[in-house]
Amino acid sequence: MLKDMVTVRAFDDRMYRAQRQGKTSFYMKCTGEEAIAVAAAAALDREDMNFPTYRQQGLLISRGYPLADMMCQIYSNKGDKLLGRQLPIMYSDKEHGFFSISGNLETQFPQAVGWAMASAIRGDSRIAMGWSGEGATAEGDFHSALTFATVYNAPVILGIVNNQWAISSFSGIAGGEHSTFAQRALGYGIAGMRVDGNDALAVFASVRWAADRARSNLGPTLIEFFTYRAEGHSTSDDPSGYRPSNEAKAWPLGDPIERLKAHLVKLGEWDDERHSGLLEEASGEVRSAQREAEKKGTLHSASIDFPQDVRTMFNDVYEEMPWHLREQQQAMVDELEAKRKWPS
Repeated sequence: MLKDMVTVRAFDDRMYRAQRQGKTSFYMKCTGEEAIAVAAAAALDREDMNFPTYRQQGLLISRGYPLADMMCQIYSNKGDKLLGRQLPIMYSDKEHGFFSISGNLETQFPQAVGWAMASAIRGDSRIAMGWSGEGATAEGDFHSALTFATVYNAPVILGIVNNQWAISSFSGIAGGEHSTFAQRALGYGIAGMRVDGNDALAVFASVRWAADRARSNLGPTLIEFFTYRAEGHSTSDDPSGYRPSNEAKAWPLGDPIERLKAHLVKLGEWDDERHSGLLEEASGEVRSAQREAEKKGTLHSASIDFPQDVRTMFNDVYEEMPWHLREQQQAMVDELEAKRKWPS
């Protein structure tokens, strides 16, 4: 878990700089929250399905998804398996238990509950985990999901990442000053708990406990991971406009990577020299993946030097493309061919 957390942070830092260099249009870091997705991935079975938001890149990295493939999706280049159809950082990979990220807030919860219900109906042992930020719990989908989870005893874990801040509003706007978000489980008869999200071992234990409950047909669990978003909401956000600049350093629960490192050092399982080696190894792995990904293009070069096959925008909408889309696709191809023949 420590290696995965270090890799996630190195990946974030590298992709943040890539966005600032104009190599991609957008990026979202999870600095300070690495323990949550990484420890949850370790606690779940490989075949369990996650319905993530845009700050759970640790799920993919922990499950061994190629870093270069993640970067190709961020760059929307020739190697992007999603063919440029998704916003950067909105990954999708069924084999790694990572359901397509939706930009609409809180859709992940009812999707996770529905998938879990289907798994139970099939007699499958796989469970689902839905992910949400604390602000999105104010959406109606949150309550619909909890209702269905209760009524159908769905084998699902519903994780709320309370990092204190939505895009620019404090958690109190979503009701965080009245009670914990974990307490909302009580009204639905669901098991609920609040966990230190910066303690990887606490996250692991809570998710494993909830997963065991779900697989034993004991129903859903709501977990609030109490953490802090150390940096901006995204590369489009300047947090200094709505919170003190030194607030992250004052966060009492500390840095999740440093906490796990200190714990392992105290147990005699780790030391500063090995940790320095791990940091260097992770950084080198990320740099190597970036070089590989950029061979297939970046934001600047993807459309010129590595053009996408624009005909694919008509694919994957219907199982069999209807006649009117085939006509539109052909009309577009004819127009592109005509433009190529025009003199510059």
